[in-house]
Amino acid sequence: MQLDGPLVSTDWLAANIDDPGLRIYDTTIYLRMKPDGFGYLPESGRDEWAESHIPGAGFLDVLGELSDAGAGIPFMMPEPTVFAATMASHGVADGTTVVLYNKGFPMWSTRVWWMLRSIGFDNVAVLNGGWEKWTREGHPVTADVTTHPQGQLSVNARPQRWADKARMLDVITSGSPVTINALSPEVYSGDKNQYGRPGHLPGTHNVFYGSLIDPDTNEFLPPDKLAPLFAASGALEAPEVITYCGGGISATMDCLALELCGQRNVAVYDGSMSEWVKDESLPLKLGSEP
Repeated sequence: MQLDGPLVSTDWLAANIDDPGLRIYDTTIYLRMKPDGFGYLPESGRDEWAESHIPGAGFLDVLGELSDAGAGIPFMMPEPTVFAATMASHGVADGTTVVLYNKGFPMWSTRVWWMLRSIGFDNVAVLNGGWEKWTREGHPVTADVTTHPQGQLSVNARPQRWADKARMLDVITSGSPVTINALSPEVYSGDKNQYGRPGHLPGTHNVFYGSLIDPDTNEFLPPDKLAPLFAASGALEAPEVITYCGGGISATMDCLALELCGQRNVAVYDGSMSEWVKDESLPLKLGSEP
């Protein structure tokens, strides 16, 4: 099965759920606010997956398995070969089709979608509407565990899909490329100090990840509704776009939305605010303007 876009519908998944080449994964992580109010404490959704999940779905622990434990910052992308080996151990292989879902906003699914794309695996999609839409429509769920044989997963790394702190310093100096902050308007402006230092990287525009989703269906808005959200930034016409957020997670929702609108030359600042705020010499701007 070859996917034709970054999203699949619940009807598509229901129709193809028994395909032997299909791999489905729950990627849920819960974020609890730290007691001091700065940042979050992540909790795995594995226990809830064990109780009930889409038939055939395995669980991917984004923090425990799919992050670089030595980076000093949560959720950083591992070395491509290390990440590929982990995914292969879950049954992902060249020629398989991967569908990702989670509970709540689809940021964990889009994160793994982006990670797979960054190692050259393109036959991956996010379940549009996620767990909420699947269960609301009455599709089956189960506690049964499905296992897949060890996969063989090739790596064709695309380092241009990621930006680091040095690149972001260059962006601030040069004013290019267009850069999108995916956090809420309150965090972007600095009215809410969520990461220890308030504000946003100078020159960066705000397109809140929550604005990309239809609250009634939990689905991504259609391209004709998404495009106006990016209009002020010029992102859709830009030769390149960089997205960032608190930890490189919700920024990938903006990546998927940009792709739905036809913008495919996008990178994610992986360290995002979690890395940036640690260095007091790095600038942050207050207010609602770039």
